[in-house]
Amino acid sequence: MDQRAASREKSNTPRIGPDRLSDATLYDRLGDEPAVGAVVDEFYDRVSADERVAHHFEDVDTSAQRSHQTTLLSAVTGGPMGYEGDDMETAHEGLAITDAEFGAIAGRLDAALREFDVDGADREAVMEAVEGFRDDVVAE
Repeated sequence: MDQRAASREKSNTPRIGPDRLSDATLYDRLGDEPAVGAVVDEFYDRVSADERVAHHFEDVDTSAQRSHQTTLLSAVTGGPMGYEGDDMETAHEGLAITDAEFGAIAGRLDAALREFDVDGADREAVMEAVEGFRDDVVAE
C-alpha cells in the first residue's frame, strides 16, 4: 500500500467507488460530501503542485476555494448543495486561462478521481460536466 493510500486508511477518509447503489445519484455514488470534499482536497493538492497552472491559485484563499469547489462538484453531480456563485464565465473573467491550462486542471481532477477509485463511468460523467465549462472558462 502506498503512503497516500495508507494515509487515507488511517484517516478514515471515505472511499469512493463502484460499491454505491446503481440507482443513486452520481453524488451519492461518489460518497456524499465527505468523499467529494476529499477528492477536491486531492485535486487542489495536485493543482498547486503543477507548475503549468499553480500560478492561477497563488493569491487565492485555498480554504474558501476548496469549499466553493466542493459545493460546485456537489451541484453538478446531483448533490443537495446548490451552487450560488458567479457563472463560470464571470468567475474566470480576466484570468487568461488557456485551453492547455484548462486541460491540465481537468487532468488533475481526473487523477484525483482515479486516486479515490471512482469507477470509469462515474469519472467520465464528472469529466463530461467539467468539459461543459471549457468555453466559459477559457479566455478567447
